[in-house]
Amino acid sequence: MKRIYLSPPHMGLQERTLLLDAFDSNWIAPLGPHVEAFEREFAARLGPGFYAAALSSGTAALHLGLKLLGVGPGDEVIVSTLTFSATANAVSYVGAKPVFVDSNRESWNMDPGLLEEELAACHARGRMPKAVLAVDLYGQCADYERINEICGRYGVPLLEDAAEALGASCQGRPAGSFGACAAFSFNGNKIITTSGGGMLVSRRRDWIEKARYWATQAREPAPHYQHTEIGYNYRLSNLLAAVGRGQLQVLDARVEARRAVNRRYREALGDLPGIGFLPEADYGRANCWLTCITVDAEQFGGSREQIRLALEAEQIEARPVWKPMHRQPVFAACRVRGGAVSEALFADGLCLPSGSSLTPEEQARVVNVLLSVPARAK
Repeated sequence: MKRIYLSPPHMGLQERTLLLDAFDSNWIAPLGPHVEAFEREFAARLGPGFYAAALSSGTAALHLGLKLLGVGPGDEVIVSTLTFSATANAVSYVGAKPVFVDSNRESWNMDPGLLEEELAACHARGRMPKAVLAVDLYGQCADYERINEICGRYGVPLLEDAAEALGASCQGRPAGSFGACAAFSFNGNKIITTSGGGMLVSRRRDWIEKARYWATQAREPAPHYQHTEIGYNYRLSNLLAAVGRGQLQVLDARVEARRAVNRRYREALGDLPGIGFLPEADYGRANCWLTCITVDAEQFGGSREQIRLALEAEQIEARPVWKPMHRQPVFAACRVRGGAVSEALFADGLCLPSGSSLTPEEQARVVNVLLSVPARAK
C-alpha cells in the first residue's frame, strides 16, 4: 500500500530545468546567479520596497532577524507558544530568553489581548522585551492589524515568523510584510521547498545586506580571509536557489491545491459530531499549508490519538498539533501568559495529510479510515 505523507515535496518540470541549468553552469556553491535571481523574485512577491536574503534555513533567518533587531544576552523576546521549537530556539541562539504568549481560538495564533497584557505588565515592571516574535501558524497569518498597533504603542519591534505562511495574506497584504523583518522556510515539507533553505525579508536594504554579510562568515572584502565580526555559514547554494525559483513560479497553484484539499476535508468531515477545524480568520486568507482538526473524543467516539494510530496502521501519516513551547522541558523555566488554549489544541488537535499533490482518491482513503475509528474504538 502506497504511503500517504503529511506534506511531501511537489516538484515539476520547471524546477528540474532550472536545477540542470545551475548544474551545467558549474555554479554549484557558494552563491551564484540563481541565488541573486531568487532573492529578487521572492522580494517582488511581497511588493515594492522589499529586499531578501536567501539562507540555509528558516531558523537561520530567525536568528539573523533577531540579531538585526539588536536582541542579545539577557534580553527577553515575546514568542507565540504554539509553534515549532525553531522559533524559540532562535531566541536562545542570541542569548535571550523567550516569554511565551498563548493562542486565541479564532486563529490559533498569538492572542493580541494577551500580548497587550504582557507588554503592559513589562512596562509596569520597567523592563520591556527587546522584540515580539509572532508566528503565522499552519499557513494563517496572525492578527497583525492589532499586533502591530500594540507593538507600536509600546515601542517594541515585531519579527514575523512566516515559515508556514508563504502565499497567505492578512488585510490584503502578503505574509511576511508586517514586521520589521520576517523569516520564511523552504524545508522539505513546506508549501514550496528548496530541500532545505529559508529567506529573510525586510524593507531595509541595509539590514538585508548585513544579513548576507553575517551569513557568509562575516568575510570582509579583502583578498585574504579577514573577519572583524562573528559570522555564520548560512547562505543558500546556487543549486537549491534554482529549485526555489521554479517552485516560486507555481506557488499560487500550490496554494489553490491545498485550499482545495482543505475544502474537501470540510465537506467530508465538517458535520461529524466532535470534529472541528482550524478556523480561517475573517481578516485574511490562509494558504492551508496543513489542514488541522480538533477531536472531542466523547462526541466523536474516538480520540485524536486513536485516529492518528488508525491512520498510521493504514500507512497514512498524521501528526499532533504542535506541543506548546511552555510545555517543552527545555523551556520549562520561561514565563508564559495564558496557556490553556494551546494546551487544549495540543491535546485534541491533529494535522491531516495536506500536500498539494494529494489526489482525491488518496484523500478519500484518509477520510474513510477516520470515519472508521468510532467503530474500531468500541
